[in-house]
Amino acid sequence: MIQTVEQIRSQFRALDRRHRDQPVAYFDGPGGTQVPEPVIEAMADYLRYHNANTHWNYPSSHETDQMIGEARQAVGEFLNAGPDEIAFGLNMTTLTFHLARGLVRGWRAGDEVIVTELDHQGNVGPWEAIAKDADLRIVRIPFRPGNGTLDLDRLVGSIGPKTRLVAIGWASNALGTVTDVAVACRAARAQGVTSFVDAVHSAPHVLPDVQAIGCDYLGCSPYKFYGPHMGVLFGRRSLIEKLDIPRVAPAPNTCPDRLETGTQSHEAIVGTRAAIDFLAAVSPATGRRASLEASYQVLHERASGLFQRMWDGIGAIPGVERFGLGPQGDRTPTLGFVVRGRRSSEVATLLAAQAVFVSHGGFYATSVIERLGLGDEGLVRAGCACYTTEGEVDRLIAGVRGLSAG
Repeated sequence: MIQTVEQIRSQFRALDRRHRDQPVAYFDGPGGTQVPEPVIEAMADYLRYHNANTHWNYPSSHETDQMIGEARQAVGEFLNAGPDEIAFGLNMTTLTFHLARGLVRGWRAGDEVIVTELDHQGNVGPWEAIAKDADLRIVRIPFRPGNGTLDLDRLVGSIGPKTRLVAIGWASNALGTVTDVAVACRAARAQGVTSFVDAVHSAPHVLPDVQAIGCDYLGCSPYKFYGPHMGVLFGRRSLIEKLDIPRVAPAPNTCPDRLETGTQSHEAIVGTRAAIDFLAAVSPATGRRASLEASYQVLHERASGLFQRMWDGIGAIPGVERFGLGPQGDRTPTLGFVVRGRRSSEVATLLAAQAVFVSHGGFYATSVIERLGLGDEGLVRAGCACYTTEGEVDRLIAGVRGLSAG
C-alpha cells in the first residue's frame, strides 16, 4: 500500500515543532532533511545493544560486522551496485578529497581534470587541490545563467588525450537543474577517461543507477535523503582494486574497506540502511530495489505538483526573481530566488519568524552565485521533501508575498 503524505509525516517528530505558536514548515531539505523515527530508532538500538569495534571475537563485534555488511548491501541496492563497491566516510567532500589523492598518483604534470561551473565546491575543490599539488590543468565547463543548464556539448568536446577525469554534478544544489550525466560518463569512457558523479543533491529525487549512467565513481550523502550525517562513495570494484589509495599499512586492503580510513560511525552506517528502507516503504513492492523504484515514482509525482505550485506562486509575486528551469524542465523541486530590496539573509530571518524555515546564501555553489551576479548574499533556497504539503507551500508563498516591495 502506498503511504499517504499524512502517514509519512507521522514518522517525523521534527514536524511537531512549533515556532512562535505555529507549526514549522521545513523547506531546508536541500541542506539536510529531517530524520524519521525508524532511522533514529535504528541508530539508538545499535548504540544501546550492539556498539563495538569490528572484526573481534565476541558477539557485539560480530553483530557490528553483520550490520555494516547489511548496510553495504542496502546502499548497493540503492545505487544498483555491489556491496563490495560501497565505502562509507564522514561526508561526500571528505571522501572526494581522499579519492583524489589516490587518483592523482597515476597522473602526470600537464594532465587535465574537467569540472563544471554548475557544481558544488565539494566536486571542484578536491580536484583543484590535487591540480595545484601535481601541476595539473583544470578545465571549467560553463553553465547557461539564463536557464541554469550545463553546456554538455562543450564538456564532451573538451575531453581530449590529456583528460584524466570528468567530475560532474547530477543536479545543482543551488538551482535544482538536473544534468544528463550519462552523456558525460559515456563520452569519458569512450576515451578511457575516469568519471566521478556528485549525486548529493540528485539522490533524494532521482533514484541513482550507476549501471545506467555508466560512472566510475559516485558520491552522495544520506543526510540529504532522511538519513544521518555521513557520506557514501561508490567505486567500480575493478578500479578500487587497482587504486593507489593513501592508507595505513595494517588497514584492510580488500574492497571496499581499502577506500575507508579509521573507525567509521557505525551508528550512522546503520542509520543509512534504515533511511533507504524508509524510502523503500513508501510504495513497497517485492524486493528493496523494486520498492525504491516504485517509491521514487510516487514521490516524484507528488514533488512535481508541489513544485509547480511553488514556482507559479512565487513567480506571481512582484519583485521576486526565480532562477533555473521551470517545472517542465529536468530539475529537482528546489527553487532559488531573490526578493528585490531584501537581502537573502533578511528574507530567511523574516520567514523564520512565521515558522517557515528556508536556507540562504551561496550553498558552496561558488561559480553559480558569481555568474548570476548575486554577491555575498546569494539566494533564498526552498526545497520540497517527502513530508511537504500544499498548505506549507501556500504558507511559503504568502510569507514571501508579504516581504515583497512590488
